[in-house]
Amino acid sequence: MAGIYIHIPFCKQACHYCNFYFSTSLAQKENLVGAIIKEIELSKDYLTGETIETIYFGGGTPSLLEVSELKAILDTIYMVHPKVDLKELTLEANPDDLTAAKIADLASLKTMGLNRLSIGVQSFFDADLIYMNRAHNSGEAQEAIKRAQDAGFSDLTIDLIYGTPTMSDENWLANIHQAFALGIPHISSYALTVEAKTNLDRNIKKGKSQPVDEAQSSRQFDILMREMAAHGYDQYEISNFSLPGKHAIHNTNYWRGQKYLGLGPSAHSFDGASRRWNVANNQIYIKSINEGQVPFEVEHLTPAQQANEYIMTSLRTMWGTDLDQFQILNFKFQIIEALEQMDPALYSRNGNIIKLTQQGKHFADHIASDLFIDE
Repeated sequence: MAGIYIHIPFCKQACHYCNFYFSTSLAQKENLVGAIIKEIELSKDYLTGETIETIYFGGGTPSLLEVSELKAILDTIYMVHPKVDLKELTLEANPDDLTAAKIADLASLKTMGLNRLSIGVQSFFDADLIYMNRAHNSGEAQEAIKRAQDAGFSDLTIDLIYGTPTMSDENWLANIHQAFALGIPHISSYALTVEAKTNLDRNIKKGKSQPVDEAQSSRQFDILMREMAAHGYDQYEISNFSLPGKHAIHNTNYWRGQKYLGLGPSAHSFDGASRRWNVANNQIYIKSINEGQVPFEVEHLTPAQQANEYIMTSLRTMWGTDLDQFQILNFKFQIIEALEQMDPALYSRNGNIIKLTQQGKHFADHIASDLFIDE
């Protein structure tokens, strides 16, 4: 099985915390869509022999595309890839884009497989949205969710961000409960992080924005885990929670090491033995594609790097890390030795399966790095 990710690098405005590649100018939108369609042809052999089971439109803001543009991309994928057995087709969207007319247009794509919307809510409180420089308000978020549900989109994901200086623990709890009240089956939730060279980073350094409080973020992460468990949601990945049977298939395949092809500027691809990533520049990307070349860099993974990738992704999931996977690469003894040096309160071991405890989930990246195999 394999997936296809399409990066749509356009946004109405820049969220203060975002470090993804995007442009707020739509001047190149038509040319960019044409280039993505050409890249599908140019990259047709990357997943040779694989069955395409998931397609994911991410960004940026894919909901800024016209339905005709989305349809043209999908038509080309279905034409170029002979083996498609689609289990999930996801479109990321911002609440302010999901007008009644837009939802009706998107509903027409159900015949092409669209069955999941991922809506960037981030918070149901306007003070938080203003701090993050989001383009919508709380009312628009709730209206967009209800419109999507009324149009028959039952598989919805919403994103929520915690740890903003504007968010009290009481408001964070209210955010989570609002998601429950709206009947959202899948919630992706992340701590606000200050990435270098973002507007948030610059504003904090200039004293224009309040800094992030790590103790607050840690506390609100505990609230999140407690409430999700109490309401029957699986924490199937550290930042992702769903009702049973409602896991997001495409992203789950990332964490379980499945192959995928990334299309568009800055998109990443993985074939099991190497990673490649497209240039993060719209103009260079379009020019190169029109000249018949996909502008990417590639990294071929050594056995140690393959082991480290597996540690980083698997340890974040509810399925855990299988020590037998390291037997194949002759690293099992080294991993066990590293585990024995670690605080046993941070992980559990059942046979060959290692899982993080609730305490350990606070330190997932640090624990993974402690287990990494040195070259």
